[in-house]
Amino acid sequence: MSCEKKFSWSDFVTRRDALAMSGRVAGGAVLLLLLDRLGGISRAIAETDQLIVRRVPRTGEPIPVIGLGTAGVFDVDGDAAKRAELTQVLQILINGGGKVVDTASTYGSSEPVLGDLLAQTGLRPKAFVATKLESYELTERGIRGCLERLHTKQIDLMQLHNVANPRQSLAPFRAWKDQGLCRYIGITSTYHNDYPAVEAVLRREKPDFLQIDYAIDNREAEKRILPACADLGVAVLTALPLGHGRLLQAVRGRPLPDWAREFDAYSWPQFFLKWVLGNPTITAVIPGTGNPKHMADNLGAGRGRLPDQKERERMAQFVASLS
Repeated sequence: MSCEKKFSWSDFVTRRDALAMSGRVAGGAVLLLLLDRLGGISRAIAETDQLIVRRVPRTGEPIPVIGLGTAGVFDVDGDAAKRAELTQVLQILINGGGKVVDTASTYGSSEPVLGDLLAQTGLRPKAFVATKLESYELTERGIRGCLERLHTKQIDLMQLHNVANPRQSLAPFRAWKDQGLCRYIGITSTYHNDYPAVEAVLRREKPDFLQIDYAIDNREAEKRILPACADLGVAVLTALPLGHGRLLQAVRGRPLPDWAREFDAYSWPQFFLKWVLGNPTITAVIPGTGNPKHMADNLGAGRGRLPDQKERERMAQFVASLS
């Protein structure tokens, strides 16, 4: 998302809010305080203290459905002002009930910046950190580098990035999991031409997680990839759930339809994220943002009711009519 005004923490957090962030007020109350200021959710919904959670099929571990992507937005290296804003984003995510943060070794400085901020804030134990290595990085040095940059002894989810080879083995990942260097293993892709390879690796290697691109205007994954995950018991993280900015551009200046409130959507990002989450195969969405206001708004999509299949069809038809 883009925003002309740069929001600082003090734009919408008072001293009482700061106390909440220190743990004296429950996470749901934090979100209520924030979204009352932002107008992005109803009080009745914000008073629900927990985000919707879904369980990892292999273990039953509960995962909050709203997470955070770091590609691009966390690639700020030594920019102190941007790091301060990203600290606010992480505080809102975690104190608002979320936990999944996704990064990669190839996202510029995103991985070390995330590691620094989680360590400095003390939020690492509350976060579910997912990162990725490319196929040429599958060495002991590769994973040790991730651990060092993220300031952690164990990565929650280690993923093979951009699967393109249908014969790809996940043996190195299983070895790292056996050594306790990661808790889960997964694969990723956002390239439709590679989907046949993704499906082949899914069915043969049976990873714990898949990360795939999926949005209301990008439904290719529904044909074979998501059904395969449902069959195999693979948890799904969705990259680019806001269509890489396409969707927000398409609705710029348009009012949200009144019927969106029937499934508790109070902003366009919530509308689009709730559509993705209306698919029960999806474990969590990981929209990227470096803006605290947008992070708070995204969390609103994880509260209240999700659209049923009939409502999702109506939503998709509405979006299609905009083009």
